[in-house]
Amino acid sequence: MKKSLLQKSNRFDFLLLFLFTAAITDPMRSFGASTESTGSLDTASIPIDPQKCQDQQDMTWADDHPIPGKNWADPSLVPNRQLRIALVAVDFPNQPFVITLPRKSDFFGNPQIDSIARADVPRFYADFYNTPSPLNHGHTINGYWMEQSRGQIGIPTMDTYGPYRMPKMLFQYGLNEYHQQGGCPTGFTCDGELEHDADALWKAAAGKTIMSRYDIVLRIYAGYDETSVWQEFGEMKFQTPDDIPMEWGNIDVKKPRWIVTRYVPWTSWKAGQMQWGLSSMRQGENSGTITHEIAHYAFDIGDNNNNPYRAPYRRVGSGPWDIMDRGSFNGPGGPHQRWVVPAAEGASMPAGFMLRSRILFKLVRESNVLRLGRDGLAGSGLVVATVTARAVDPGPAGLSGITVALDGKAPQDKTPPCDMNKDPLCPGASVFNYYSIEVVQRIGYDSFTPDNGVLIARNKNDESDSCGYGCFTWVIDAHPEDITMVDYKRPDGTPVPRTIADYRQLNDALFHAGTNSGSQYEWEDTANRLRFYVIDMQHDSEGILSYTVGVRSLDGSGPQLRGVAISPPANQAMTLPSAEYTFTLTNTGAPATTDRSFHPQDVSSYLAGDIYRLSISIDGQGWTAQVRNELAAVKFGESVMIPVRVDHAPGSTPSATVILKAQSEGDPTKMATSILVIQAQ
Repeated sequence: MKKSLLQKSNRFDFLLLFLFTAAITDPMRSFGASTESTGSLDTASIPIDPQKCQDQQDMTWADDHPIPGKNWADPSLVPNRQLRIALVAVDFPNQPFVITLPRKSDFFGNPQIDSIARADVPRFYADFYNTPSPLNHGHTINGYWMEQSRGQIGIPTMDTYGPYRMPKMLFQYGLNEYHQQGGCPTGFTCDGELEHDADALWKAAAGKTIMSRYDIVLRIYAGYDETSVWQEFGEMKFQTPDDIPMEWGNIDVKKPRWIVTRYVPWTSWKAGQMQWGLSSMRQGENSGTITHEIAHYAFDIGDNNNNPYRAPYRRVGSGPWDIMDRGSFNGPGGPHQRWVVPAAEGASMPAGFMLRSRILFKLVRESNVLRLGRDGLAGSGLVVATVTARAVDPGPAGLSGITVALDGKAPQDKTPPCDMNKDPLCPGASVFNYYSIEVVQRIGYDSFTPDNGVLIARNKNDESDSCGYGCFTWVIDAHPEDITMVDYKRPDGTPVPRTIADYRQLNDALFHAGTNSGSQYEWEDTANRLRFYVIDMQHDSEGILSYTVGVRSLDGSGPQLRGVAISPPANQAMTLPSAEYTFTLTNTGAPATTDRSFHPQDVSSYLAGDIYRLSISIDGQGWTAQVRNELAAVKFGESVMIPVRVDHAPGSTPSATVILKAQSEGDPTKMATSILVIQAQ
């Protein structure tokens, strides 16, 4: 079940997990290789891969974990492709730069630091965004792109221009969007276009051809992005529109003190007059989503998010796991800390790109993606592979992810139709083209994602609004039920729950290995004839996380000979209340030559074994037995050790019979059983 209170992870949890996880690098070995034992094992019941979701609102900068041995923000690193960016700073006759005001002096409680002179504002923001410092905790726009592209793409320098004074008031620009013109004060026309006017000032000062020198123009304007203040200084601050005081209302006192905003019917006029940050690259001083907007601008990709505040509710596409969704809000304190100036909290550490975008933007080597076909799996047999955390370079031969094309006869996506206007979890039209599998570890720019684990998603080749909004990636949620958490409290103390469409509903979406993890270790798409397995997890010597995963067709097992055998341990005595016994699981099958045309690439090395499903039972009053992992992957002709935890209570029968069964997933008709009789001493 989804947890009403998500557990907070910390370095001690990471150490515990590392200590009790076998450092397995062979993708076909199973977890838990151990020696035969009858000693007491107080830790034997600890899950091998416990889900430890941390909510965004509980995160601080202490949760920022660097990638071992790598600092992509290091200015000495030179990217292969350098994006040229100009920062143009503008303010308004009625709105000075927030950063020039005394500390915490404006309506919104900003700035959070001592004031900066107006003439220094462009350089201040250029350094804040792109030069490592204590103020930005060493994180930069350049560092983000360098990490995502493994050093291929970066923004090493940022030229500055301005400041320039705009010809109109701030609200004349901010009220020119999302049906807000009705809030325009009498005597003014709210039809301003910031980009047009800012660029005219810039060209007049720097030359008509100045824009041609840059790939990206970032227009930083005095004030706030409305996306970050409409809720904090609207429904979270005021009980009703009538409760908004005059100082937060329209400067035209004859007009309402509230105004419509993008997602809901009202916010305070003071918040609603602000502009919404856009991919045209206009951003307020509190904006932490600049990297997200650069992705729009530079790579011509859309948003993968929704409106979570208004019915009919529709589930988000990829949530906190993707910068193109609300993963752009990741950072200390989460979505309700995006109003601070400078933007060093919520939204300051966006999530990495999901695999679809990495492939599309060529941010990952072709050799680092294992490409499979659904029909090919039926012919080749199941595949087992090890996937490394997406934040790190897995090396020339390692894997950053797996894709499974929904190939074959039309329709490609055979998911049954659903009504997204009635079912908020409906993914919309069945037009997805392929699955992706990747691994998230909370390091680097993924530090502020809520969990470590395996991320499974359906993807489209092309963007469309088939989900009710422009979605192209649909994360498979290991916990699709309501997370039942509070979003915020109204001014009168009434708790407001997160809607079923809130992006944080996907905080516990990742899959985990082993039993009792708090999550799932497999997922089946019956309609599309695929089953996915999370078989094992491991850390290397530097603590980098990887998972052994598997995928198979429900329509064919391949030409391999499948077989299995289990041998019991020799020692049958038990002198303590708890003990671990080690069974030996052997793959008695044999490989076979497969047609290399089954898949888009040669996958022969990933067909070298089988996945086994384990089950344990015990006959004896007062006795219990358990395995920590019900899946094991074993290469043909090889064996692995399967530890079984046995406990007996006072007053139990003097002996018990343990029965361990193993069944081949490649051919479910192949199974084996091993029996162990234990005598209490």
